[in-house]
Amino acid sequence: MTLSPSSSRPGSPNSGRVRGGAVVHLNGVVLPDRQPRDLWVVDGQVTYEPVAHAETVIRDGWILPGLVDAHCHVGLASGGAVDRATAEAQARADLASGVTLIRDAGSPIDTHWLDDEPGFPRIVRAGRHIAAPRRYLRGFAVEVAPEDLVEEVVRQGRAGDGWVKLVGDWIDREEGDLAPLWPRQIAQAAIEAAHRIGVRVTAHCFGEQSVSELVDAGIDGIEHGCGADESTIEQMARRQVALVPTLDNLKIFPGIADQAESKYPVYAAHMRHLYGRRTEVVRMAVEAGVSVYAGTDAGGTRAHGTILGEIEALAEVGGAELALGAASWRARRWLGFPGLDEGAAADLVAVRFDPRIDPRVLAQPSLIMVGGRICRTDG
Repeated sequence: MTLSPSSSRPGSPNSGRVRGGAVVHLNGVVLPDRQPRDLWVVDGQVTYEPVAHAETVIRDGWILPGLVDAHCHVGLASGGAVDRATAEAQARADLASGVTLIRDAGSPIDTHWLDDEPGFPRIVRAGRHIAAPRRYLRGFAVEVAPEDLVEEVVRQGRAGDGWVKLVGDWIDREEGDLAPLWPRQIAQAAIEAAHRIGVRVTAHCFGEQSVSELVDAGIDGIEHGCGADESTIEQMARRQVALVPTLDNLKIFPGIADQAESKYPVYAAHMRHLYGRRTEVVRMAVEAGVSVYAGTDAGGTRAHGTILGEIEALAEVGGAELALGAASWRARRWLGFPGLDEGAAADLVAVRFDPRIDPRVLAQPSLIMVGGRICRTDG
């Protein structure tokens, strides 16, 4: 791949931005298609109609619809909410990894101000996590009693961008193991209330019981999901329930188990068991036809900008083509955004070599563009 000599200094964030009226030309294999093509960016939109006097910024490359982090938390750190400057730094780190679209799966702050700022990923929000009192990480979630769940789901649904996030299970210290937070009937009523206002619901689920009950209750998505058994996975496929396994982040499970061993040995053993079957669950889901998407779980204690690790983890289970689609064109359409279609917003990533052969080439993107703005160019 070659870049135009007039392109900006390699690695300079937000350099070489396309401004109003500017036109650029890109040449390469536009994924998921397999044939080389030429595309142009005019006023922030993709066109395949030739445009005179366009500056060529990419030649002989591989061009993907912008990457998607389908489980991310902009505005959240280990202690809870962060200030605006920190949230902006988190979003910039995601963008620098090629992520141009985020599904924010719960944040204690409202980040809608980022929508009006150029040079940030687009964000689809789920409001705040919803948890039962003292049953989740302090400072992360809005906490409500089960009898108030329906009302809170509607409130968070209206605060977000079409999604609500439940905490489906967490350690119950009295039981000494994972346990659901919500009675099944109440969860079902909350999901139905969300659907009535046009909002989808997803849930954090580690263990077997929560994922089974919530899928049966009509939920739209499962986060992590390492407790899903074959029957639940088959039901997910029939009902088109999405799975965002956050495989790379599940590497924290052994450490969690070690810390809990002395006080909660049953829970520790359970977490090790769930960790041991994490890839089996994803493999079964893929084979059953469940839609699987890439998410990092960035925020909290995990660094932003780590989508490549999740793509590599998914590629090990289902192959590079599946992993790339899960982090790009399929994920975009799931969230209601087009790929690199005629007239679509020019959100894209370009690399020098074919990422279907080795996704690790995404670690060195030659071009990242959001809405026609070049946010990164590397020589």
